[in-house]
Amino acid sequence: MASGSTAKAERRLARYTEKRLAAARGEKVPLTLAGWVRFVLRTLGILLLLLIFVPLHYAYRIFAYGSPFPMLFLRYTARVVGARVEVRGTPLRRDVFFISNHISWIDILAMAGASGTAFVAKWELSQVPVIGWLCSLNRTVFVKREHRMGVAEQINALKEALQDNWSVTVFPEGTVTDGHSLLPFKSSMISVLEPPPPGVMVQPAVLDYGENSEEISWIGEESGLHNAMRIMARRGTFRLRITYLEPFSPEEHRGRKAIAAKARAEIVEQLEANLGRPLRDYQHVVEAVRYNPPKVGEG
Repeated sequence: MASGSTAKAERRLARYTEKRLAAARGEKVPLTLAGWVRFVLRTLGILLLLLIFVPLHYAYRIFAYGSPFPMLFLRYTARVVGARVEVRGTPLRRDVFFISNHISWIDILAMAGASGTAFVAKWELSQVPVIGWLCSLNRTVFVKREHRMGVAEQINALKEALQDNWSVTVFPEGTVTDGHSLLPFKSSMISVLEPPPPGVMVQPAVLDYGENSEEISWIGEESGLHNAMRIMARRGTFRLRITYLEPFSPEEHRGRKAIAAKARAEIVEQLEANLGRPLRDYQHVVEAVRYNPPKVGEG
């Protein structure tokens, strides 16, 4: 019986792996009938949350600022799409700049639901139907990687978000990876900390989807809409562990490059502890951040 269960699990994993690889190549992976049912039910669940929390949010804003309802809405949306979020460590509640690895659009739902943080995210995410609008509710700062002339404008938007939201999360890889890799950090994403605003701390955070990381990840040529449909159509739930590491003062490090290096080293250490092995090279070309995977034999 045990061997039969193992074989069934291996066949299921092979099917998921085949679909994930096809999606990463930009191929459209058709949903099964059951998949469509799950996708529709989860979409209806999100719409129900919208009907509950959006009116509450705008009603609250009539009398006070700093509505808690976007945080609650994003927290429950993450649950509806299948994430079972486990938080380890203690996230600071204000005057904090979270630096995290990045795997999926679900990261934003889960981290906002856990801490109420605002985000710096790639502009393409804002174009994903529903998801982009959900993120904007939490004052996500969308940036275009290739928009060189707008860097100062984006830094100003980030400073305003930090003042307004008390906490901001940045994904300095500049893109998503697969949970088994970590790209070099773009220290330009941390320019707001040069010089650091008074009293602001930096707290590294690590996102880990466990054995589902590669399936959940939004990588390669897959579109955001296709990834959202594929994930919301999958069977069952998946664990997402958010580990908040010890915060540190950016004033103790000389500039954004040193801050990025410090945060990245701690994230790598935690990721490797979670995986039980060293990280591997990311295997996809990412033109937006000028990344090309190393050839065989290169370190």
